[in-house]
Amino acid sequence: MTRPEDSASRRPDATRPVAVVVLAAGQGTRMRSALPKVLHPVGGAPMLAHVLRTAQALSPERVVVVTPPDAPEVGEAARRLRPDAVDVPQRDRLGTAHAAQQAREALAGFEGDVLVLYGDTPLVRPESLAAMSAARAEGASVVVLGFQAEDPAPYGRLIVEGGELTAIVEAREATSEQRAIRFCNSGVMCVEAARMWTWLDRVSDDNAKGEFYLTDLVAIARADGARAAAVECPEAETLGVNSRIDLAAAEAAFQARMRRAAMEQGATLAAPETVFFAFDTELAADVSIGPNVVFGPGVRVETGVEIRAFCHLEGCTVASGAVVGPFARLRPGARIGAQAHVGNFVEVKNATLGEGAKANHLTYIGDAEIGARANIGAGTITCNYDGFLKHRTTIGAGAFIGSNTALVAPVSVGDGASVGAGSVVVEDVPADALAVARGRQEVRPGAAARLRERLAAEKAEKAARKG
Repeated sequence: MTRPEDSASRRPDATRPVAVVVLAAGQGTRMRSALPKVLHPVGGAPMLAHVLRTAQALSPERVVVVTPPDAPEVGEAARRLRPDAVDVPQRDRLGTAHAAQQAREALAGFEGDVLVLYGDTPLVRPESLAAMSAARAEGASVVVLGFQAEDPAPYGRLIVEGGELTAIVEAREATSEQRAIRFCNSGVMCVEAARMWTWLDRVSDDNAKGEFYLTDLVAIARADGARAAAVECPEAETLGVNSRIDLAAAEAAFQARMRRAAMEQGATLAAPETVFFAFDTELAADVSIGPNVVFGPGVRVETGVEIRAFCHLEGCTVASGAVVGPFARLRPGARIGAQAHVGNFVEVKNATLGEGAKANHLTYIGDAEIGARANIGAGTITCNYDGFLKHRTTIGAGAFIGSNTALVAPVSVGDGASVGAGSVVVEDVPADALAVARGRQEVRPGAAARLRERLAAEKAEKAARKG
């Protein structure tokens, strides 16, 4: 038995190709959802995406996804994630060995290692797969990924003797001595391709469920004189999702992993348990993140950035030294420049804030280009949508936009220009010009008092008529 860290210094045999078979045909009835189980998200991405991304660490030559016969969207998702993926339906669900058999034609002529993964087990790490590949390189024809279970009761036990895996015993068939074993089967396997299909042909359905189990490969391989081995990983990696409760547990485990990784890599999380990451969040060192911050997919944050409490970021980049929040929203296409400030209740979408630009409060910036050191006053809105098309607003370097300004796109404000508060800007403003676009103020002395008196009299008259 080996652990991923034991193999950290050994690279898989680069001369031996790898193929990946992802079993993703489960019905997922306990999810109670029209969405196929493997497409439910963890960390903002389908579980299937996590599995394929992890497998990519071994640079597989072929990828086959075994899909439900009535859910073409699973195959479509697989090809979006990996264009060369081949999806094959499992029309009869007769067990894991039967599911793996569906990949036979797609892997015809392949020689090397076949890695069998599960589309509903999204947390397996690349290090664990690399350790399995290393164990194959050392001569084991079948390698099984196992874990030390806190509660081993429902799992098949891995029987290891003299460093070799000798059997997998299902829980209901285990002796009292075997039930005491906590080293359990995850289901993930790495198998010698040259003999895999012959061995699968010999798997029997002579069991209580009448199904063909992939776990039988260990006994069949050993009967042919081949070696089997087990690689150990943390139990959290092997969490399978069969229900919404399991999905929540997988999300919690994923977030715990991401939070720990962020802090180990130099980010400060003021309240780690309240920060939520996506599968692809990128944080540089010396980033500071306040409480209740949520990262959607596609966020990259550079060094020295401060993200204050209650912010939501998705599909955006934040350059070094910028400050975001609190209560800010960065939507897809937002690009926040170095030392720029995006303050409370500011929303930025498909827009660039140049270096040192500031939009400190109560502002919407959409489809816009904001120059370096420009200052955007409170209540400013870029009116980017006319009901049919989106239009862009351009604000030059050093420009000043007064509070409560509406910029009706397409429109531009030149470098160094100023716009008076309360303006509705519908025409371009040249560089260094001052634009004021609002109704002229009129003051009528005593008019407010006279208005109050008239309204009070009308109210009294109405009350008298009702009486």
